[in-house]
Amino acid sequence: MVELPVPHGLDALGFIEREGSLARVPHAFRPVVAAARDRLLTRLHSAYLYGSIPRGTARVGRSDLDLLVALHEEPADAAREAVRALGEALDKEFPQIDGVGTLLYGRARLLSDLERYDLGWFVACLCTPLLGDDLAEYLPRYRPDSLLARETNGDLALLLPRWRDRIAAAADRAEARRPLVRFMSRHLVRTGFTLVIPRWNGWTSDLREMAQVFGAYYPERAAELRRAAEYGYEPVGDPDVLRSYVDDLGPWLAGEYARVHGVKAPRPD
Repeated sequence: MVELPVPHGLDALGFIEREGSLARVPHAFRPVVAAARDRLLTRLHSAYLYGSIPRGTARVGRSDLDLLVALHEEPADAAREAVRALGEALDKEFPQIDGVGTLLYGRARLLSDLERYDLGWFVACLCTPLLGDDLAEYLPRYRPDSLLARETNGDLALLLPRWRDRIAAAADRAEARRPLVRFMSRHLVRTGFTLVIPRWNGWTSDLREMAQVFGAYYPERAAELRRAAEYGYEPVGDPDVLRSYVDDLGPWLAGEYARVHGVKAPRPD
C-alpha cells in the first residue's frame, strides 16, 4: 500500500495557493533572473518565472530557467526569434543553468475563456511575476477539481502521435533521447497527478510527491510513475523507456483520464 501524503497547497478556502516567489530564488540563480529581467522584450505586457528556480528547489548546473512572456498582441516571428536568441545568450553566459525554456503568448489568449482553466490557471497559480502587470489579477481562484484536471491535461491522447514522431526523429542518439525522456516523464507524472487531484484535494509540483499521490489511488501503476518521476529529474537515453511511454503508460493514462474527467476542449492550434 502506497502511503498517501497529507493534502496541502490550498488556502483556508480550498483554493490552490500560488507557488513560488522572487524571495525564494536561490542566491546562485539571482544573477540569471536579473539578466533575464533586464533583457526581456521591451514591448511585453508582463513576464513570469516558473519551475524550480522561483520555488527555491533549483540545482546549480542541472536546472533550467523557465520563463513565460505575455505580449500585448499575439506573438509574431520576430518576437519568437528574439526570445530564442535571449534564451541562447543566457544559457551560454550562465553555467548555473542548463538551458532556457520560454513560453510566449498574447495577453488576450491567456485571459480567454478557452484558456481560463489551462494557461490562465498556469499563470495564476504556477507563475511568479517578474515584470509588468500581473495577469492573475484578472483571473479567478482555482480549486483542484475535475474541470481543472480536464482542461490542464485532458489532451494526452492527442499528444502521443507527436511524441512518437519526436522519438523517431531522435533515432539512435542517446544525447537526443535524454531530453525527450525528461520532458515526457514529467508530463506523464503531472498527468497522473492531475488525474487524482480532485480525490486528494491538494496541490504540489514535486514530481516524487505527485507520483506518490497517484500511486495511492492506482497501486497497479505506482511503480511506473515513481520511475518516471526519477527520470524527470535524472533522465536516461534508453529507447525502451520512451517506447513504454507511448505504447503502454501513455495510452493507458490517456484512456483513464478520458473516462474519469473527459477530454480537453479543442484548441484552434
